[in-house]
Amino acid sequence: MSFKASWFRDKLNKKAKRGFQGYPVATITYYGPDDRRASKVSVGIILEEGGEVAFLERCFNEIQDIRKDPEVNEQIVRFIGQHGAKSVVMPDRILGCPHEEGKDYSEGEKCPKCSFWAIRDRFTGEIVQ
Repeated sequence: MSFKASWFRDKLNKKAKRGFQGYPVATITYYGPDDRRASKVSVGIILEEGGEVAFLERCFNEIQDIRKDPEVNEQIVRFIGQHGAKSVVMPDRILGCPHEEGKDYSEGEKCPKCSFWAIRDRFTGEIVQ
């Protein structure tokens, strides 16, 4: 990973480790074809307690793990800064398939492109069949 990518990634990790500092809250969630390589990141901004995501940005990278992409990490840092996020929530794992139910495949179905997640719980990674 390049120095630039490391710097922005470290900045995101530090913000997440500080815990809740108030609203707005930025949520950063990574998705991938398996639990080792992220190909999508979604960043949402929640303005108030109980609120919905007010601003949402998604980035994709099919070539390399998006968590190591310096341009994407910089874009995330700038996006959360632009919206004045005081807190960052970022799970420490990939949370499932990058494809969206109802958009990329039918509601209630399993993604036909991501067999890895078809038999796993997206939050724990445990096999559930």
